[in-house]
Amino acid sequence: MITETKQLTQPAAASKTTWLEKAKPHIELIAALFSGILIAVGWVLSKNGMDSTSIVIYLASFLIGGYAKAKEGIEDTIAERELNVEMLMILAAIGSAIIGYWTEGAILIFIFALSGALETYTMNKSHKEISALMDLQPEEALRITNGYEETVSVSQLHIGDSILVKPGERVPSDGKIIDGRTNIDEAAITGESIPVSKSLDDDVFAGTVNLRGTITVEITKPASETLFQKIIALVQSAQSEKSPSQLFIERFEGTYVKVVLTVVGLMMFLPHFLLAWSWTETFYRAMILLVVASPCALVASIMPATLSAISNGARHGILFKGGIHLENLGNLQAIALDKTGTLTKGKPEVTDVIIREGLTEEDFLFHIASVENYSNHPLATSIVRYAKTKLATDIVKPDNMEDISGNGVQAYINGVLWKIGKADFVGRNEAEQFNNGVALRLAEQGKTVVYAKDNKGIAGILTLKDVVRTETIAAIEALKNEGIHTVMLTGDGEKTAKAIAVESHIDAYIAECLPETKVHEVKRLKEHFGTVAMVGDGINDAPALATASVGIAMGEGTDVALETADVVLMKNDLPRIAEAVKLSKKMNRIIKQNVIFSISIIMILIASNFLQFLDLPYGVIGHEGSTILVILNSLRLLRN
Repeated sequence: MITETKQLTQPAAASKTTWLEKAKPHIELIAALFSGILIAVGWVLSKNGMDSTSIVIYLASFLIGGYAKAKEGIEDTIAERELNVEMLMILAAIGSAIIGYWTEGAILIFIFALSGALETYTMNKSHKEISALMDLQPEEALRITNGYEETVSVSQLHIGDSILVKPGERVPSDGKIIDGRTNIDEAAITGESIPVSKSLDDDVFAGTVNLRGTITVEITKPASETLFQKIIALVQSAQSEKSPSQLFIERFEGTYVKVVLTVVGLMMFLPHFLLAWSWTETFYRAMILLVVASPCALVASIMPATLSAISNGARHGILFKGGIHLENLGNLQAIALDKTGTLTKGKPEVTDVIIREGLTEEDFLFHIASVENYSNHPLATSIVRYAKTKLATDIVKPDNMEDISGNGVQAYINGVLWKIGKADFVGRNEAEQFNNGVALRLAEQGKTVVYAKDNKGIAGILTLKDVVRTETIAAIEALKNEGIHTVMLTGDGEKTAKAIAVESHIDAYIAECLPETKVHEVKRLKEHFGTVAMVGDGINDAPALATASVGIAMGEGTDVALETADVVLMKNDLPRIAEAVKLSKKMNRIIKQNVIFSISIIMILIASNFLQFLDLPYGVIGHEGSTILVILNSLRLLRN
């Protein structure tokens, strides 16, 4: 076998991270702190009579501390043709310098730069999850073509290509195993730390780790469409999409800035004539108004909080596609949940085995499993899987196997005909009378009954049920504690739906739902409750997910469900929904705190200025200090 390998070479100097590259993410903070040092130096020089030198130092502080915000403000003003908060701060700092308040103007720039650095920190923190995810995505893969191996870029892989994944390597792209057996660590996708056994025809996902054996994987999706890339895209989308509150503040900002500049313009001369202020006092008060009326804290009330909450959610396996969905969750009044794969495991399990007298359970399961092992019925796999955990001997191949569609299967084992299936298939009267009608009582519990008959009559019954997830009850109770009405939507019959609803502690249920029925029920819930969420995982849930105020998809659900939903639970962990609701409520609460606090501070500072109580230094500290406090309050959402 010939192996071609690409060598990636880099100059020695380039392979080492320079101090400049390390400092780049913190450059705004460094500039702000350096401008603060220059202010201190300038203040000392001015106190020692070196006014000219101190002014030069203050100018340097203006340039270093204010460069980033001034550049941002000027670019945004040109691009959007709208004045913004950054421009107000630049004008306020220049105005302070013109009237000789160099120290105050420099402090204004310093604190404004510091608050900007905190906002940047919040954004960098929220982007950290994406960087961490992208580090898990391999860049190269070992492709096998006609027996030859070659190392290629992941972007060059196509559907149908075969790749070799060795122990310890990450899977480069989504695919299915066509050779080999191994254990895969899927923590990057599902969050579960326990490795999953994988063998022939099992699906593997990009970014997961092959722990044990060498496997050959056939690519089933291009690199750009893998589940891993979809996770990254979801987080990126969430960070770029703005909530209604943020959009309102941004629209409000443009109008507010114009009003402030108009009032400041009038205040530069009106108080001189109306209140007999001196020209110096008039201009001084106008400059203070320019500082304190700027809505810096108000503008910073929402985005840092939203980004922090989205970041927190992503770290705990809750992916929001935008701030609007995170905001809506806090207003949730009702939630509709699909049954199969959401409230339940989605895989039927054997719950009861009842046999006639004179027959052992092991002998019964041996015959049942031997026949069902060659059946195509969906329940057969569950029956065989259960039987193998109970049997000490291997099952055998039956003779004259026959699958009677819609009824059951029959086959001969050691010359005895075994019939397995519905009551009508084995004889309804005999089936219903077996063991004093126990099958009917079990059917009322929402269980599916499978009858088995041999040459002596009904040998026994098996019941299967789509078992409720262990965490379902806790998840439903947590939602109820948040005051949310819970409804189950299922395509199952009335008996099964009622049994699952009771077991899950659901408030209400709707049985025999088609996809269009689910849409109708979600619309009805919205009319009654207002904000309604829908939780699902299948293609049939997609229309209802799109109809709901907030669509929530299970991470192991279909691609359609994942793409349609507004929120994705990567770990299939239902209790995370209540956590997401709590996170949303906390975010909305912090945003309200920020808005009320920032508006109150602005009003107090403006009133104090008109009453001539407020000096420029205190105006600067009060205004910019409130901005920093608002951002720090928002950063609390990063905590668990």
